[in-house]
Amino acid sequence: QVQLVESGGGLVQAGGSLSLSCAASGLTFSNYAVAWFRQAPGKEREFVAAISRRAGSTDYADSLKGRFTISRDNAKNTVYLQVNSLNAEDTAVYYCAARFSATMIRSRAEWSYWGQGTQVTVSS
Repeated sequence: QVQLVESGGGLVQAGGSLSLSCAASGLTFSNYAVAWFRQAPGKEREFVAAISRRAGSTDYADSLKGRFTISRDNAKNTVYLQVNSLNAEDTAVYYCAARFSATMIRSRAEWSYWGQGTQVTVSS
């Protein structure tokens, strides 16, 4: 059974940073591309970043480039999302997702497995 568990969310002041983690189990992790999405209250879930199976490639939402960094450690079955210079618009539930593929796609419909999410709240 594939399981993705996010952690690292919390309450942070504007301008602060957080490091989110997504721990995977029940799959051969290095065969899966992994992505982060987020969903703010009243909004659709949106793509944040993705990383290829062996971290050779990454992709970021255009508006988030430079502030967010995705990385992975296949030995630990974990993907990370470093988020810097947070602002109120970053307040959302952050989800990780995995797909058995070499390619990264921004459409959430293409991702097979999802975690339960971790809440990030930015206070101004």
